[in-house]
Amino acid sequence: MVSIAQLRVLDAVRRHGSITAAARELHYAQPSVSHHLSRLEAQTGARLIQRVGRGIRLTEAGRLLADRAAEIIGRVDSATAELSTLVGLNAGRVRLAGFSSVMSSLVPQAAAVLAQQHPGLALGLADTHPEDALQLLRAGRIDVALIFRYDETAPEEDGVRLLHLLDDPLFLLTTGGGVTLAEHKDTPWVAGCERCRNHLVEMCQQAGFSPQLAYTTDDMVVMQSLVAAGMGVTTIPGLALLAHRHPAITATPLPVPPRRIYAATYGDPPDPPATAALVAALSQAAATQTDKSAVRNAKLISARPVSSPKVRHELQ
Repeated sequence: MVSIAQLRVLDAVRRHGSITAAARELHYAQPSVSHHLSRLEAQTGARLIQRVGRGIRLTEAGRLLADRAAEIIGRVDSATAELSTLVGLNAGRVRLAGFSSVMSSLVPQAAAVLAQQHPGLALGLADTHPEDALQLLRAGRIDVALIFRYDETAPEEDGVRLLHLLDDPLFLLTTGGGVTLAEHKDTPWVAGCERCRNHLVEMCQQAGFSPQLAYTTDDMVVMQSLVAAGMGVTTIPGLALLAHRHPAITATPLPVPPRRIYAATYGDPPDPPATAALVAALSQAAATQTDKSAVRNAKLISARPVSSPKVRHELQ
């Protein structure tokens, strides 16, 4: 019968591409790692590893089993953590992954709530793209994923459940001129990476033009700095603007649907106690954030930018 130890070995070999590195991570001797792999091949009847020069790589069968191994290991680790927190939530760990603007605004508030209500519960955090966060969730490497959608997307498949936390408005950032997208059809634009810029491109196309994507960055602080220097314009979500606002920019709310932010969990309800506690803390923080948004956004909109030198520059 295939064992968890064998699956951990295969998973480590897949991630590192090396028996030596896998042995180092698992605190095994190299012959022990090789023995586990040989037993695993014998038990499954499939060749899992190929020698390539001085290195190794997984066969197609090896990659398939390694993918399943990662999921199984994640679930076993989650179950272990859940058992340690089942009584009283006085110990254990709960893990969350989310995107940068929510990690810099909503998550710290939720972390403070969680620490106050369950001081013995450790919180692990990872800053990552929503698609990557969902993969980590399905693999059992995290317990809650914070994601966003720009429309009423149907619930995720494969056992992922979504809880709506709040809506996040979108703002146009300029240095004072032009308050609509169409007014900047000939202006350079600051945009995110290829998988992050689709919404911006779609909004501009709906406004009748294709944006001139001159600068690429996913860092919201860098985006604001480029706009403040007169190098272009961009759009930015309200949570990111609340976490950091450059004094030389003008923020104009866009009449478009907001981002809908969700907490995603995995499996049939109810959630494990530690996961439920984290989701409750996120909901409480989101409710507080929503109550304050109108006042804070009004301040952001009314704040007048200070003058800054216009700089003409183009990234190579």
